[in-house]
Parts: sequence; structure tokens; C-alpha cells
Amino acid sequence: MSNFELKNTPTWQNLEKHYIEEIQNVHLRDLFKDESRFNEFSVYDNNIGITFDYSKNIINSKTFKLLIDFAKAAKINEYTKKMFSGEKINWTEKRAVLHTALRNRSNNPIYVDGKDVMPQINAVLSKMEKFTNDLRSGKRSGFTGKKITDVVNIGIGGSDLGPKMVCEALKHYSDTINVYFVSNIDEADIDETLKKLNPETTLFIVASKTFTTLETVTNALTARQWIGERFTDNAVANHFVALSTNIKKVKEFGISENNVFEFWDFVGGRYSLWSAIGLSICCYVGFEKFKELLEGAYYIDQHFLNTPYEKNIPIIMAVLGFWYNNFFNASTYAVLPYSQYLHRFTAYLQQGDMESNGKIINFENNRVDYKTGPIIWGEPGTNGQHSFYQLIHQGTRFIPCDFIGFVNPVKKISDHHEKLMANFFAQTEALAFGLTKEQVVENLKKTGLSQEDIKVLTNHKIFEGNRPTNSILINNLTPKTLGALIALYEHKIFSQGIMWRINSFDQWGVELGKVLANIILSELKNESENSHDSSTKNLIKIFNANKK
Repeated sequence: MSNFELKNTPTWQNLEKHYIEEIQNVHLRDLFKDESRFNEFSVYDNNIGITFDYSKNIINSKTFKLLIDFAKAAKINEYTKKMFSGEKINWTEKRAVLHTALRNRSNNPIYVDGKDVMPQINAVLSKMEKFTNDLRSGKRSGFTGKKITDVVNIGIGGSDLGPKMVCEALKHYSDTINVYFVSNIDEADIDETLKKLNPETTLFIVASKTFTTLETVTNALTARQWIGERFTDNAVANHFVALSTNIKKVKEFGISENNVFEFWDFVGGRYSLWSAIGLSICCYVGFEKFKELLEGAYYIDQHFLNTPYEKNIPIIMAVLGFWYNNFFNASTYAVLPYSQYLHRFTAYLQQGDMESNGKIINFENNRVDYKTGPIIWGEPGTNGQHSFYQLIHQGTRFIPCDFIGFVNPVKKISDHHEKLMANFFAQTEALAFGLTKEQVVENLKKTGLSQEDIKVLTNHKIFEGNRPTNSILINNLTPKTLGALIALYEHKIFSQGIMWRINSFDQWGVELGKVLANIILSELKNESENSHDSSTKNLIKIFNANKK
């Protein structure tokens, strides 16, 4: 394979030269002297009700053109078409990448190995719809005939984070069924969940593509024992369904093939909430709301596929993140939703982004000599303001941020929402423009402080500003706009992977720890002994010597 050096390409070198000579000492205060700046650097989509304001970024017209030139040279559009058409762009696993097919509301054929995958996708959706309607209506009941009132999703990673995030985000739309999520192999997770439940009215969804995932199978076996102790093993048929491709293992567990919902190897775990993995979402808010979620994502799919680079929101998000990661040396990126409903959104994005782009080997099978995926973190506003915003405002680290907010609350109570959004707007303004020394001194003088006290306090109260932010302002939080928001970030992540020339769709880095854990497990059960480094060996000895 050729030794392609990204940093030697003309588009990279043009950006580097521009950064050094024209941008690194520019402040947003100066850039905003241009009154037309917001109009130039924002996109509004009336159909979905989203405003994407990227004017508070350290860029000018030339920067933006050079970033778009880089994206075009990376051939994002070309790779996008390959992804949407079913080409096997996940080359290390020889797989297509078709989470977009799961929400293909046009129903146009999409081929993998010469076979249209839409009929099987639609068949699973129909099965999910019937199951959901039967469960919510009480037609499908528990072993003793009682209506199912509680559903427990047992999964981990993409089989947990996506459905859990969506169920939390759409909590306002839930009605008849409660949904719980168990993921951690720590027994506390399933034990504390089971304490709240009645076995007669509980259904377990076991989500594992291979049905061999250690955490998921262990928790599922505990749940099966819990049901079996109260009824008989025959009750498994009434109280368990599986989301898997391993029919043999599922049947060995005791789940009927009729209660298995299929998904496919062209669906990566962190992109799987649109598949049968979303069954818990359907149970929680109903299948019609799940369809609306798919429709919102499909709308953004079409925007991403067909909109020119200059107005393409995921591509703009991608090039801005690339700009800060690779030229400003920003190692982290904060995602800050101003909605309690989205309190799991950033945790979901951590997997979506960091598992996708936390890679070191490029298209040419060589080690990269530039930074790839950043650390993604954050919490909802305004909680985060009383936690880590101090570091973003006045710390030594450069941290770009996305602020996500809604024009209208899901439910209006007094003036809560206006107060929430006042903070949203204030924070982006404060991060951009800060407070100069002159402003601080003037403000302190107005308080009547002595000159000596003013001298002591001045430097502590200066806000340098020039902290970049994107503002994503959405009219309403609905299943459709949530689907759109998730898809925006999915395509941003994909675009950055193409720009960094890495495979965003494998996750080999997850494997080594799993392999070693299985080896060590037998040692913790005193079944075998293997050689380890002195630290690991002695920690295992201490554990075995002190366990009860």
C-alpha cells in the first residue's frame, strides 16, 4: 500500500499556513465587528426546525473555504454515496455500513452482495410493530396472564446506550409501559433493578448480536433464574425475547425462534438503535413514535447526501471539529445539551465518536502522524455550569463546545424554560467574548471597592474569551427532531473519519481486554493459573485471598 501522508497534501498545508499567519492570534471580538457574520455562518432548516449557528467559531470566510476545500479533497461525498449504496466501506471486517438503510423511508432498494436488504428490514419492522402493539394492548401477557407493565432491556454498549438515551429523551411521550436498562456485569445493576419489579408483569429483552457477550449473557441468566424460581422454566417463553443473529444460542437459552428479532452485520452496535435494538423504545413510546424517530434521521440522511458542502450541517460540524483538533491542539470536545431529557445524550455520543474515531491506523495501513478522534464529554445545562464550566471559561485548556437547546419546552411550567435558555445564550456569549481587563476594572469600580482590592481582584475576574461554540437550536423536542439530531452527529463522525483517513466502523481496540478478562476469570474461580506481570499477578492473589 502507498504511504499517503495527509499532512503533506496541499489542502492541509494551506490550512496550516492560514492558521499560523492569519488566525492563531485572531479574537472573536474582532471577527464579530462584521455585522453580517451570523448570516454568513449559520444554517436554518425550516422543515425540521433546526438552526445551526457556527458564527462563534474562530474562522473567517477564507478559513471556511479552506476547510471545505479539505473536505472536498477528502472525497466525503464520494464515500457517503458508497456507504448509502451498500459498498463494503468497513474494509477491515469486509462489511457494508447500512444503519441508514434501517430508516430508509423511501423504501428504494439497497443492495448488499446483489441482494436488496429492504424486504428483510421491513419484515423486522413489521414484526416489531405487531409485538409492540400486542404488548402495549395486553394481548401478549405474562405467564400467569397478567398484562406486562415493565420491560427490562439487557444489553451493553450500543445495545444499551442508544435505546436508553432515546427512552430518556422521549420520556414525556411514554404512557403504558415502564422500561429499565441493565448493562453492567456488576451484580448491583440487575439486583437493584429486579427489586423494583414483579415477575408476573415483567418482560426481558436480551440484546446481543452473537448471544455470547459476557455481560449480557450473565445478566440474562440471572434474570432467567429470577423468573424460573417464581414459576417454571416454561415461563421463559412469556417473559423473554431476544435481539440476536445466533438462533442456536437463543434457543439453547430457552427463547423461541418466534421471539427473536433479527439484525445484520451491516449494522454496527453504536448505530443500532434504528434496528431491532430499538424494540425497548417501541415498547416505551409506541411504534408510531419510533417511526417518527426513523423519519427524522432519514430527513438528515437526505440532507447529508444531497446538500452542497457549504450548507451541509454534518460536514460543517466535522470540519470545525477537525480545525480545532488538528490545528488548535484541542484534545477534548464538550457536548452540552440544555435539556434534562437529553441527560444521556453525551454518554451516547462518547461511544459513537470515540469508538468510531479513536484509531491510529489509516487507509493505507500506516500509523498516522496527526491526532484523530477527540475525547467527548459533557453534562446537561445548567448542572454543568456549577461543575466544570469554570475550567472551560478560565482554565488553561482549549475546549470547543456544542450547545444544544430547544425553543419550546416539552411542558411549560412557570418561567423555567426561559431561565434555562437565558443561561444557554449567556454561556455562548461569555465564552466567545469574555471580559477584558478594562471591563473588569470598570465593573469593580462601580462596587465601591478600594484601588488595592481592585488591583488584587482584576486578573482573577478577566475572562479571555475566544472559546468557540456551536449552537444547535431546535424548535421542539419530538421523536422526529431527536432522530434528526442523532443523525447529524452520526454523519459528522463519519465525515471526520474520512478526513482523517481511518475506518470509523470497526472497533478492534475493544477486543484485547475482553480476551484477557476471559483468561483471568478462570483464575478468579481458582480453576487455572497463568503468567502475568507482577502487578496483575499480585492483585489477583490478594483478591483470591480475601474473597468470601
